Amino acid sequence: MELKELLFVAIKSAYNGGQEIMEIYDSEFAVELKDDNSPLTEADKRAHLAIMDGLMNTKIPVLSEEGKSIPFEERSAWANMWIVDPLDGTKEFVKRNGEFTVNIALVNEGNPIIGVIYVPVTKVMYFGMKGLGSYKVENYSELDGAPTIDILLEAGIELPMDQDERPFTIVGSRSHMSPETEAFINDAKEEYGEIELISKGSSLKLCMVAEGVADAYPRFAPTMEWDTAAGQGIVNAMGGQVIDQSTHKSMVYNRENLLNNWFLVTK
Repeated sequence: MELKELLFVAIKSAYNGGQEIMEIYDSEFAVELKDDNSPLTEADKRAHLAIMDGLMNTKIPVLSEEGKSIPFEERSAWANMWIVDPLDGTKEFVKRNGEFTVNIALVNEGNPIIGVIYVPVTKVMYFGMKGLGSYKVENYSELDGAPTIDILLEAGIELPMDQDERPFTIVGSRSHMSPETEAFINDAKEEYGEIELISKGSSLKLCMVAEGVADAYPRFAPTMEWDTAAGQGIVNAMGGQVIDQSTHKSMVYNRENLLNNWFLVTK
């Protein structure tokens, strides 16, 4: 498959995963705890199955939060791989605040070259591809299945969007604020004077930088590869960067340790 075809498969798979999530979201759902005590719902499981069904025909292996036990010896041989989080922001889902996403990335030799993030509650689809740029499509579900990428591009808004003059804006996690992040914010105040803070859940923080709504997203707290790969694919495609604070280079994926280092996203 060509890269555009793979992008289209990822977009459709993310939407289908989102549809499964909304069926559970609109019902009385049960919550169980994973081994690390983070919540898991029927929505995670059903979205995972829908996405795996969509990506299966690409013949590209998948690393997913719901299938993360693949040995490094096996996946280290993968030149191309999908990295999937079927429901990013399960805590936001449980709180019913709408700030959760479906994340799908295509990674080539450690670098995200396609990123797709779907927001089921608002029906907003973000996507980016190396060489194509990044786009935001509102009301994705009204596009009647969006039969071609060209229709999506026509319906979408290219990122970053034009912004009115505003203060330097930092986006942070609604659920995690470390002392190091607070120090970054204080340093920004000294450099830029007035600053604005936006709090968002899940991978929407990376989308805010890609949109141009925020200038920086410092994440000095734990995340996993599937939390960030899709967002980085979108940020990279619009010309931004996600810098690993340990290597001071662009963050790479399919590492032996799937826990990310601290990172900084800028546009």
